Amino acid sequence: MSGDDNQALIPSDEQKLDWLCLIRSQHVGPRIFRALMTRYGSARAALDALPTLARRGGAPAPSRIYSRDNAKRELAAMKALGVSLIAMSEVTYPQRLRMIDGAPPLLAVRGNVTTLGLPMVAIVGARNASAAGLRFAEHLARDLGHAGFIIVSGLARGIDAAAHRGSLGSGTIAVLAGGHDQIYPPEHASLANAILAQGLLLSEMPLGWQPRAGDFPRRNRLISGLAAGIVVVEAAKRSGSLITARLALEQGREVFAVPGSPLDPRAEGSNDLLKQGATIVTEADDVISALRPILGRPVELPAEEPERVDAQAREPDTDERSRIVDLLGPTPTSVDDLIRLSGCSAGTVRTVLLELELAGRIHRHGAGLVSLI
Repeated sequence: MSGDDNQALIPSDEQKLDWLCLIRSQHVGPRIFRALMTRYGSARAALDALPTLARRGGAPAPSRIYSRDNAKRELAAMKALGVSLIAMSEVTYPQRLRMIDGAPPLLAVRGNVTTLGLPMVAIVGARNASAAGLRFAEHLARDLGHAGFIIVSGLARGIDAAAHRGSLGSGTIAVLAGGHDQIYPPEHASLANAILAQGLLLSEMPLGWQPRAGDFPRRNRLISGLAAGIVVVEAAKRSGSLITARLALEQGREVFAVPGSPLDPRAEGSNDLLKQGATIVTEADDVISALRPILGRPVELPAEEPERVDAQAREPDTDERSRIVDLLGPTPTSVDDLIRLSGCSAGTVRTVLLELELAGRIHRHGAGLVSLI
């Protein structure tokens, strides 16, 4: 699906069911979802093709495909909770989020959907934040909210919660690592309810999903992806906030950091960001003046997926599949090298990689690198 296709395709209720079945099926993430939609033109056709693709990739057992009955039950449960699904092709889907690699095809949202169309700033930081850090995050969020920004954060303890509390009156978006019925941490359930008055809760995960360690980096890419810029208030050397900052840089977002005491380990990571060129923040105007020129420019959607599978590509033959698989191993290899060394077309290589990924046999490392599991 290209950027133009996204604007043109508004899925019906039945098509949205197909989308939900596809994204919930085994080994289908956002990037594979879009590759399958490009190749087959619809989620229904892609679902029909999944068993064959996984078998060709060497799957040891038939792929688990999310049934329409399960999808209908999930949608009914969402509706009962006040959650709605927004497809990537709909006008209410956040434009900046659509730009990122691996943008979710479906967002489960609850609350004030109009917040998704307003300029956003993310504020993140340490869970074990200092009193000064908490106070600054809350004041910064309040001032940015008064200036017309929606504050985005992850509902975590510490800086995240302070940022949400500071912007309750102006609107804030909490990105959840689990399902809407699995608020984490549990003690923030009342904060989540308070957010709904003016703001929004957002997740890509199914109802009933309890967040695990690997789900938080996934959530972090959405926090940075929604916003024009991200402010790190306090962060240790190794922290989720620095992961969010790195993702923000990869996504072309502005990164800001609040200076902290060199004696406080909670400020080591944020101080390092400043050494690396992040914009210093001591008041809301520092953020506003940096983002104003960016917000004045239209959001440019990518023309096509960098890893798209050619919709017209023929099926690879046995020899081509063998050559490509033989070149793979536990060491990450670039897709470009696979194309060059195999002598196969780009479409053929990407089709084989798609089959292998649906079979759960390869791991993608980013930057066009893949390895055999």
